[in-house]
Amino acid sequence: MIATVLIPGFLLGAAGSLHCIGMCGPLSLALPVNHLSKTNKFFSLLFYQFGRVITYSLFGLLIGFFGRGFYLAGLQQWFSIVAGIVILLSAVFYFIHKANTRFFFFSRYYTAVYSLISGILKKKGNRSSFFLLGMANGLLPCGMVYIALATALSFPVIYYSMGFMAMFGAGTLPAMMMIGYGAQVIKPSVKNTFRKSVPYIIACMGLLLILRGLNLGILFISPALPAEVSQTVQCHQ
Repeated sequence: MIATVLIPGFLLGAAGSLHCIGMCGPLSLALPVNHLSKTNKFFSLLFYQFGRVITYSLFGLLIGFFGRGFYLAGLQQWFSIVAGIVILLSAVFYFIHKANTRFFFFSRYYTAVYSLISGILKKKGNRSSFFLLGMANGLLPCGMVYIALATALSFPVIYYSMGFMAMFGAGTLPAMMMIGYGAQVIKPSVKNTFRKSVPYIIACMGLLLILRGLNLGILFISPALPAEVSQTVQCHQ
């Protein structure tokens, strides 16, 4: 599990954290931590990040049930290829339009999550509230999270999907902690460079998912996936 699930999940999160600096930075900078002592500030920011990781892990648990269904139905190979193609198309769209795709039917969802975050921010800033803020932040629509979920959906075991998403969240943690401490000193040119790297990361993940579905027998990259999982029922008298 370590080589095929945990390490790729962490690496994807670390690469995706470049995207987090541009997208989630303003929210992290809005956290009420400047008046806290150094120790309380550190733990408050850490609890905030743990909240995000917990939300991603729960997403992994939920998506793992669907992935297990694809595996038992023998559809995992085709799903991996289709998901890879969709992710590649989203990268192409980004290259052409130089912007993220936004879907109008997410508008109410955006509003509901931001209202939840605003309500928590208005409360007294203890560590539990920072943890809840992190969990709410994890609910925000994010292209990198979608890619991670598509990858987690390709695993045949539920706790593989959960572990992958947990490590994805852990991979974003160092950069997000850095934002909480000093993102304001990062030059705009550096942030723009990070944003420009996003479509390349998306394209690489799309290609990896397609390779995974092609059953090329390449260890860790394109392992052999079962075309069908049969279950034999034995009757004992």
